[in-house]
Amino acid sequence: MKKIGKAIILSALIGASSLALAQDVAPIRLVVPFAAGGPSDVLARLVGQKMSAELQQTVVVENKPGATGAIGTRYVAHAKPDGLTLLLASSSSMTTGPLLMPDIQFDPVKDFVPLDLIANDENVLVVHPSVPVHSVKELIAYAKADPGRLNYSTSGVGSSYHLGTELFSSLTGIEMAHVPYKGSSQAVMDLLAGRVQVQFQAISQAKPHIESGKVRPLAVASLSNNSEYSNLPTIAEEANIPGFEFSTWMGIFAPSGTPDEQVVRLRSAMQTAMATSDIKDRVRELGMTAISRKPEAIASQISSDLEKWGAVIKKAGISLN
Repeated sequence: MKKIGKAIILSALIGASSLALAQDVAPIRLVVPFAAGGPSDVLARLVGQKMSAELQQTVVVENKPGATGAIGTRYVAHAKPDGLTLLLASSSSMTTGPLLMPDIQFDPVKDFVPLDLIANDENVLVVHPSVPVHSVKELIAYAKADPGRLNYSTSGVGSSYHLGTELFSSLTGIEMAHVPYKGSSQAVMDLLAGRVQVQFQAISQAKPHIESGKVRPLAVASLSNNSEYSNLPTIAEEANIPGFEFSTWMGIFAPSGTPDEQVVRLRSAMQTAMATSDIKDRVRELGMTAISRKPEAIASQISSDLEKWGAVIKKAGISLN
């Protein structure tokens, strides 16, 4: 009995010691540079919860929205590189922001270490049902017959949707008036009301409106259609624009200078989290595709995006001033 009693006491002491150790470890802050409630925020909280269990360390999601993601992204770029501050970034916050804001005070390639990507949100070209077209070819012909007749809405000047639509218009030779809004909600509402006719939307955002018949989907803006709307053609093939693609990816980054052992530890926890069925299912429910990339491939993607969208901005004369 004495041996059993000692074993119980020893076990309790070990458990208490482990709990104290877990409590002594500082929490990891996962910064989301966008408002709470959006797809990036939802994914951050889900992945953060799984990483916390894997690391046995609390992961706290902090929303730092503003300036199309620049405020939160800059915050992490200048954070202490100790593995306790991470960024959930999107392709727009890492590319279009730096291209349009010369004083942004961070370099998306030099100031961050990629852990991995989480998901890719494909975009779909949709029109209001009042527009008498059912394909991209018909839309192009309709727009060319009366230049300026159509307008398109976006979440703002310099947004990824603004740049993507300008690229589409330039490559197809059509003219559409840009109607920018301060956020995607009003841009979508006015499309649903018929005050604007055309819009590129993330499939995750467009899904309920497609299913309700409030918008008509024409094609996806990716090289291959991996969405649940597999019947839709790609714009690249439908409009004969080889290589046309724009989508929104999301991933987690650490500040440059974070010790290698911390990067390896965090990356492993993130990849373990992403392999769980509930995260995969949630990504699919949001209308996205779960993806993973090696760090070198992510850095290469950012550099390629900077070059691609930089050319669009220059040609279209896009400025935030």
